[in-house]
Amino acid sequence: MRESAQSVQAEVMMSFLVSEELSFRIPVELRYVAADPYAVRLTFHLPGDAPVTWAFGRELLVDGIAIPCGDGDVRIEPVELVGSEGEMPGEVHIKLQVGGDQALFRAGIAPLIAFLDRTDRLVPLGQERALADFETHLDEELDKILAEEQSAG
Repeated sequence: MRESAQSVQAEVMMSFLVSEELSFRIPVELRYVAADPYAVRLTFHLPGDAPVTWAFGRELLVDGIAIPCGDGDVRIEPVELVGSEGEMPGEVHIKLQVGGDQALFRAGIAPLIAFLDRTDRLVPLGQERALADFETHLDEELDKILAEEQSAG
């Protein structure tokens, strides 16, 4: 895990679940930047493809370790362990969806908790607003989205 005064970065191995019969392990880079304190970024390094980065709420990752959560393109939920009622699950499923396409990943909880612990030391949960220039970031992101739509259309 790498850490600087303004960011936390880690690499974890996740299983990419292609089907019930086929899965393979891939490296995934987790990144958190204090300048964007509400978000975490996961960069997936799939064989033969360019890396793909997803950004979503840090709180979604925190909550998804314990309970199923997420209503949109990102859903995270603990994996139920057979015969282990009441025990903390050791893994989570991370489901990413774009339109009708989806990808399902399984990750160990321990490296995610270690990563989140380091993000909390950098920017404690609940203290994001004190660091975020939310309106500036919102304007910048909206400008990027509009520019992408104009260049695509």
